[in-house]
Amino acid sequence: MTQRLIVHSCQSLIITALTISLVATTCGNATADESVPSDLIASAFRRHCVECHGDGDTIEGDVDLSDLNLSRLSNSPELVANLIDVLDLQEMPPNADQALDPESRQNLVTELKSILHTSVTTQDRFAATPIRRMNRFQYNNAVIDLFGLDCIVFTLPERMMRDHKNYFRPETGKMADLVNVGSRPLGKSQMIEPRLAGVAAFPQDLRAEHGYDNRGDHLSLSPLLMESFLKLGQSITQSPDFVASRVGIWQSFFAPPDNTDGVGNEVRRRLEPFLTKAFRRSVTPEQLERYASFVDARLARGASFTDAMKSVAAATIASPNFLYLYDKSSGEQPTGALDDFELASRLSFFLWGSLPDEQLLDLAGRGILKRPDVLDRQFDRMVNDRKLKRFCDSFPAQWLQLERIISSVPDEQRFPKFYFAKYRDSMHMMLEPLLLFETVLIENLPITQLIDSDFSYRSVTLEDAYGDLRSESPMTKGGGGAPTVLKFHRIPLADRRTGGVITNAAVMTMTSGPDRSHPITRGAWVATVIFNNPPDPPPADVPALGEKPADGEENLTLRERLSLHRQRSDCKGCHEQIDPLGFALENFDAIGQWRDQYENGRDVDMAGTLMRQHEFNDVVQFKDAILVEKDRFTRALAGHLLSFALARQLGPADQITLDEITGATIDDDYKIQTLLKMVIMSAPFQTKSTPANSPVAP
Repeated sequence: MTQRLIVHSCQSLIITALTISLVATTCGNATADESVPSDLIASAFRRHCVECHGDGDTIEGDVDLSDLNLSRLSNSPELVANLIDVLDLQEMPPNADQALDPESRQNLVTELKSILHTSVTTQDRFAATPIRRMNRFQYNNAVIDLFGLDCIVFTLPERMMRDHKNYFRPETGKMADLVNVGSRPLGKSQMIEPRLAGVAAFPQDLRAEHGYDNRGDHLSLSPLLMESFLKLGQSITQSPDFVASRVGIWQSFFAPPDNTDGVGNEVRRRLEPFLTKAFRRSVTPEQLERYASFVDARLARGASFTDAMKSVAAATIASPNFLYLYDKSSGEQPTGALDDFELASRLSFFLWGSLPDEQLLDLAGRGILKRPDVLDRQFDRMVNDRKLKRFCDSFPAQWLQLERIISSVPDEQRFPKFYFAKYRDSMHMMLEPLLLFETVLIENLPITQLIDSDFSYRSVTLEDAYGDLRSESPMTKGGGGAPTVLKFHRIPLADRRTGGVITNAAVMTMTSGPDRSHPITRGAWVATVIFNNPPDPPPADVPALGEKPADGEENLTLRERLSLHRQRSDCKGCHEQIDPLGFALENFDAIGQWRDQYENGRDVDMAGTLMRQHEFNDVVQFKDAILVEKDRFTRALAGHLLSFALARQLGPADQITLDEITGATIDDDYKIQTLLKMVIMSAPFQTKSTPANSPVAP
């Protein structure tokens, strides 16, 4: 009976999901005439672009600008968005003798942005977020919130930092000066948490390349996984730990009623709010009756009231209505506004990684959640709720790609200080940038603190590991914590070589190899994380530079070795983009310690130019250059957050929104909560773009 109930719900949603994948969204044709672009664009393309993009036998990057008329531009928003990016980031033209003067470049970008705005307003504006299931992290949170559990459902190794003694209190607006935390690499001791016995987790959902683990195009649901969800739901409600002392809704949902007369009405009374919360919208009479009839049948066969309610609860959390995240059809139009329930769900899964709570559902049911004043107050409430820790357990670690440090293995002979006892410095390193992000968020600090912070959180062990980069306020009390609990102190930073998410030991270590730093890896990380401009992957036939110098290269600097390594013309463009970003960090060795010279006695050469206009000769000047371009960083971080919030890759229409979010954040002194609020107030966040045959709640 349980399987029939779930399959009935599953079939209709899967059929519509298949329909969605087969129905292509349509794009309106621009009404612009076939005339050539403006004199400014035509002249610039002719003088600076067509030599590589149109005049030869080989068209660089498959972009032909030799015969580009206004109609083609207006109907190619992706091309226009790419042109804006490479011009604005000064990546094109690549040759100095073809460079645009600053005024011409800005005028060209401004005109292309105008074309992009016209283009996306005459076509389907925003890309559709694919129908998707909850990922493992969201499922755990949703089950906890649905049942009011005082424990986790199953262990989540992907949570890189564990909160000991409840330091995370956003309602105070202040991070504690001393926090007790745990780290994933500490081993099995960190996996020992109150949880439901007998419940096994489904496989971890991996982070998408340059994306996040909630991406719709990665979260499919195979028949085999559907079957496992059915078993998982049953294992949860049948766990020996699923008892009154652990389940917050036990008395209101599972406990037998005092009066056994009219038990059918009582079942329906209890099921309606339960299903509403589980399915994130009002349940239809047909849905309610289907689930209530299931309970009636169980009771008629002699099951106890509690067992019957456990069975229907297991069926609920295995239902596609619970597992799937999706928007309903927007009617005859390809785009439309989210309804209030869809907005509540999108909001809660963004900030809390879970179901909307009763207050959000109540406002959605009354049809007032989308009112700007109501939504503004709900945002303030949600960022002051301790469930915001789930956002901090998910977004920053993925944004910073910190999972890479788990596999970092510096050579033990060359870097013995990285290893102590049976643990590694990495378990301390990864916590520093995470605690910085949480502090910036809780205290609503400017996001520039993420680039160049004047404080940090460090353990005694981590402070010692920094060597010459230790703070001027050494920690003399509190110790390093027990093996399973680490004590991190808030310390002021006067040395600007450290501080922020770029120059911390974690990032330096995870972007290095066993024997040496990897400037190209570091540059690609900075381009991707800080500027949201990931480079293309290298050609498959380009061999990697060896960890150790080849014969005859022992006395060369790493910059000189790499210069010999990359003589290919098809490598030049990307290296001009990422090399300065990576070499700017070359004073940090493979475990993030400072050095002025290589082992061969040669001085480290880290000088460079950011975006071809900001010269720097040390890492502090490099940070200053990034801060000069802090508006770009703001826009980049807005892009990361919007992509995470929408669970999809951003498209051309989203670029206009990013400009709006960035402007509002700049106007409020770059405050991080303003950035988050503008994401949820944005048009793509509150809009759905779906084919006509999108799912209807089963």
